[in-house]
Formats: sequence, structure tokens, C-alpha cells
Amino acid sequence: MNHSLYLIILLPLLGFLLNGLLLGRLKKGFVSFIACASVGLSFVWGVKVFFELLAMPEGARAIQETLFTWIPAGQFQVDFSLLFDPLSSVMVLVVAGVSFIIHIYSIGYMHDDPGFGRYFTYLNLFVFAMLTLVLADNYLLMFVGWEGVGLCSYLLIGFWFEKKSASDAGKKAFIVNRIGDFGFLIGLFIIFWQVGSLNYADVFARAPEVFAVGGGVITAATLLLFLGATGKSAQIPLFVWLPDAMEGPTPVSALIHAATMVTAGVYMIARSNVLFMMAPTTLAVVAIVGLATALMAATIALAQNDIKRVLAYSTISQLGYMFAACGVAAFAAGIFHLMTHAFFKALLFLGSGSVIHAMAGQQDMRYMGGLKKQQPATFVTFFIATLAIAGIPGFSGFFSKDEILWKSFSSDFGSPILWAVGLFTAILTAFYMFRLVYLTFYGEGRMDNHTKAHLHESPKVMTVPLMVLAVLSVIGGYVGIPHVLGGSNRFEQFLHPVMTGLHGGADTSEHVLTSAGHSAGTELTLMIGSVVLILIAIYMAYYLYLKNIDLAGRIRNNLSGVHALLHGKYFVDEIYGALIIRPLINGSLFLWKIIDVFVIDGIANGLASIVGDISTGVRPVQTGTMRTYATMILAGAVVLIGYFIIR
Repeated sequence: MNHSLYLIILLPLLGFLLNGLLLGRLKKGFVSFIACASVGLSFVWGVKVFFELLAMPEGARAIQETLFTWIPAGQFQVDFSLLFDPLSSVMVLVVAGVSFIIHIYSIGYMHDDPGFGRYFTYLNLFVFAMLTLVLADNYLLMFVGWEGVGLCSYLLIGFWFEKKSASDAGKKAFIVNRIGDFGFLIGLFIIFWQVGSLNYADVFARAPEVFAVGGGVITAATLLLFLGATGKSAQIPLFVWLPDAMEGPTPVSALIHAATMVTAGVYMIARSNVLFMMAPTTLAVVAIVGLATALMAATIALAQNDIKRVLAYSTISQLGYMFAACGVAAFAAGIFHLMTHAFFKALLFLGSGSVIHAMAGQQDMRYMGGLKKQQPATFVTFFIATLAIAGIPGFSGFFSKDEILWKSFSSDFGSPILWAVGLFTAILTAFYMFRLVYLTFYGEGRMDNHTKAHLHESPKVMTVPLMVLAVLSVIGGYVGIPHVLGGSNRFEQFLHPVMTGLHGGADTSEHVLTSAGHSAGTELTLMIGSVVLILIAIYMAYYLYLKNIDLAGRIRNNLSGVHALLHGKYFVDEIYGALIIRPLINGSLFLWKIIDVFVIDGIANGLASIVGDISTGVRPVQTGTMRTYATMILAGAVVLIGYFIIR
């Protein structure tokens, strides 16, 4: 049966080509129709193939289509081949579905922007690259999509390139990701060197034969792959580009933070679960880095005043959760949180865009307040997303967040310490998110009179996408109801064949998480305890930022040093600037002005000068007079004859 998987990636590519080739010639209505229809049809086709996948037996749910042989080079052969299995199907539906909603929202948000056509052209290319990444059936084709989303992030973050801050942010994202991509490539070289292939099925099937569990080679390869993931998914030490990504249009922030680029690293690790399960040291590193990033970003978000910057650090923190899940070998839980996070984080960013739209571009929460009445639809949907990310029972984030916490506690690769750090981060998340809500939507308006007079709700083309995402933020988690709450965690069951190597890979079922010694009562107790602590954090935010905001100011003044550290984002950018960037610049200047100009150019120019001086001294000999040349020849002959006579 021909499933025509290529249509999923071809449609956004056609949208990119049409709008790109006809840029400036089409009216805005045609541009937006082409862009939205191409992504919408891609999503519809993805849904069609998804139901065809569901109709297959559980152990055989994998659709593979080879379009053509891409690179035939001796033993190295790579096909342009697509794979649609439970893992890639989830990613396709999330990427295409959320991207389609963001496209619709963008029609209203970008309506008056002179770069309207260019914007939608880049947006379609972004979706094409991400879909290529998740549908690839080999690492090399994945890398094409991997680099494609990197390019698109540069184009869209720096979309308003007239602003220096925007162009700098685009370059920063591009350069930081090149560091991670270098590690990713070296990891792929090691895999090919050992396995002789980059095809997923071949790599995962042969891995147990060529790699020793816990060995140095597999550990090095997976650590290098993880380095690539830290770049794409903004983890320590390569997280610094993502907060600046908000310099692009707000829908771009939603696309990057929710559905596309930052999810690539999590997906890659989940796809490579067979390899990572053979490297327990790497798993520990992934878990520790993930939770460290989650905690650090959550503390920074506490002290930020820019509404989009709070959400940016929130994304970094939530991505840390996903990596923590992968680090304790709960790959399905990590993908589950990736999916629910896509819904509520897209909603939060688009909701912030609606607020910024009403506030005439103002992003500082200190100059907001009281928007609940003027923007009821934005408020309700934003509040739902906040409940979801805070982990309130009944909302999607509760199910995925709690699954990660439980697996961090009960997994063979987890520990109570990892669980405690994850729980503390969840408490901080609830606090800073409700701080954002109270400062933005409650209390008295703190904006100037002109802005206050023009406050308004966004048009339906912007609010309807918010409502759709709000529904998903509520119901999205019910596909993964845990056993302790009477469910069967259908999401984990659906992904089970991919996570146990049943599709041509090594069977890692012996590594499947166990909960030996951990009863359902323990899980329920931890769940209730986390909910209670989160509710206390929400009340604290309510008390400090709505009922007694002066107290919040006094606490901030009393802890001015801590506040300065958090507000300054631990001065990581400054540290990188002092220890890495400035030495590189100074080293480059030294190589240029001393080595290149003084030494190399000096030697070359000095030799040229010496030759020139010799030429100048010898030049008078060349008179151009025949009589002189004859005399010199005669003199030379006399000298030679005299030499031979004397000899």
C-alpha cells in the first residue's frame, strides 16, 4: 500500500517555493492562504497516515518509503527514505498541527508588517525542515533537517534585522548551534565507523554486536550526540541562545519554543534510545544536565520582568524535564511531556503576543496589569495554559509532569535526589507562572493613559487559535493517564515498540523501567504531595504579587544580591564573553595584526623590498645602447682569456 509519506514534507516545501519565488508579487491573502493551506494539508495527510498506522498490528507499526538513492558511494549508501512509526507519527502531528495553528494566528499578528510574504516563506521552510528531521529513517537525512531548522531559526529570530538586537540574536543562535552540531557530527562519524551504516534499523540492530555496554566508544558517541542536543534544545552549556530568540516575532517564538527546533534534541535522544541504553554514564549525564538546566532556568525566570523572557526561561526549564526523563530511561515520558508542552507553551507565547499586541509592543510586566477585563478571551486561555504548565490535576501538564517525577523516583536509573530537584523545580514553575499572570492580568493597570485608552481584545483570527490550543492544553494529557489513577497510559503503550527495539533494533526490554519496591500508594502519595506544594506556591504568588505587592518589593530589596544574580541570569553571557568570546576576538586580532600583517606580510614585503633594491642597483647596467653591451662583452672576454692564461 502506497501511503505517500513524501506529501507530508512536500506540501510545506511547495508553500515555501511558491511564496518564495513569487515574493512581492502576491497579495497578502494569497500568501497566507498558500502558507496555511500547505501546512494544514500536511497535517491532514499526517492524520490520515496515522490512522493507517493504528490499523496495523502493534508490533508491526512502521511505514517506510524510499523515494530514491541519495548517496551511493561504495559501501556508504544513504537513501532518501522516510519512516512513519509511533514516535515519528506523534512528532508529525505535533509539529504540523501546532505549526498550522501558529500560521493562522500569524495572519492577524503580522498583518501590517512589510515583511509579511518573507515571514510566511520562512515559516513554511521551517516546518518542512522539522518534518524532514522527524520523518527521516537515517541519521544523515535527520541531519539535513537538523541543519535546516538551524538556518530557519537564524532567519526568523533575526527577521527584523534592522534592529541590531534582532540580528545579533539570530547570529548568536546560529553560532551556538554550530558548536553542538559539530559534536553531533563527530558522534555520527563514530557510529558509522563502528557500524558501517547510518540507517536507524541497521545501527540499532548491530549496536549490541559492535559496542560494549558502558564501553568508552558508545559512551563517547552518545555524549557527542547529547552535545548536539544541548545546542538544539537549549541545555547547559549551550542554552544561551534561546532567551534571545524572543527578538523575532512572537509567533516565531511560539513555533521555536513549542513545536519545532527545541524539540529536535529530545526527539533525537528518544529515537536513539537503543544507543543511550547501552551507555549508562551518558544517561546519568543527560539526567543531571537536564535537571540542572531545569532548576537554573526556573530560578532565573523568578526575577525576569519581560513577559516573553519569563516564558523563554520556562521553555528551557521544561526542556530540562524532558531530558531528565530520557536520562532515567523514561523516553516515552519525555516525549509525552514534549507533546503536552507543545500545546500549552504555544498557547502561552501566542497569548503573550495578544497581550503585547494590545499593549502597543510593551513587554515589561511592570507596566501591565488589569488586562483581565479588556482581554477576556486572552486571559481565560492564558490562565488555562498556566494551570497546565503548573501541573494542576485535570490539565495536560499534570499527567506528563507527574509521570516524569514518578519515573525519576522509581526508575532503575532514577533516585530520590533527582525526584526532589524535579519537584522543587515544579514548585518554582508554578510560582513564577502565576506571578506572571497576576502582574499581567490582575490588579490596577500600570500602563500610560494612551495605552490604557487603546486596550482591546485581539481579532478572532488570533483568539480562535488560542481557544483551540486551550482545549488541547486541557485534554492533551488524557492519552497518558497513569495506572495509579485508573488509566492504562495508552501513550506509553503506543510508543512501546519504538522504545524496545521491536522495529528492527536491539531488544532493550530488559532495561524497561521497573517499580520494584515502589507501590501504587507511594506513587499516589508523591503525586498528592507535589500537588499540595504547587498549590502553596500559587498562593504565595497570589499573596506577594496581588494582595501584598509591597512585601514582594521589600523581599527583593532585602535579597538584592540574590535578585541581581537571578535578574542578571547568573551572568552566564558575561562569563562566556570574558572566558571564551573576548579571548577568541583578541586571539583573532593578534593573528591578524601581528602574525598576518607583521610577520607574514612583513616577510613577503621584506623579500619584495630586497629584490626591488637589488634591481634598482643593477638597473643602470641596462642602458639600451648596443655600443655599451659590445664593450661589456669584450671586457668579459678579456677577463676570461686572462683567467685561463694565468691558470
